[in-house]
Amino acid sequence: MKEKDNSCCLAKILRVIDILQKNASDDICVEEGCTKSYLGERGNILCYNTRPITLYTKTNALFTSSYELNGTTGTSSVFRVENVSGCCATLRVLAPSEDPTTPYQKTSSFVTVNLACMCALKCLSDIRLDCI
Repeated sequence: MKEKDNSCCLAKILRVIDILQKNASDDICVEEGCTKSYLGERGNILCYNTRPITLYTKTNALFTSSYELNGTTGTSSVFRVENVSGCCATLRVLAPSEDPTTPYQKTSSFVTVNLACMCALKCLSDIRLDCI
């Protein structure tokens, strides 16, 4: 990692989330926040594989991206980390779901974000997405 990448705190957090998603398990822990070492609720019996996130720009605007899903287009502010390289992240756009048990569904839309242009990150409740 280059020295300048060490100052990109959002990239550090997203790397942790990416690793957690790639190694998702049913570990039971009591940590909280974006960097807790497992996905899901404490004592969960479900296998979560995604920690949805939202990002805010330096002007405090919610970052959004368009997506296409099943022939329809939309805009979402919820993403899944797919890869982090330096201070850039590749994110999958998540669309709202009509299924009450799963708040989001995966799309085939991706966006690459320069994390140096972002100011804040919010982690949402962990979920399970099928066929990641």
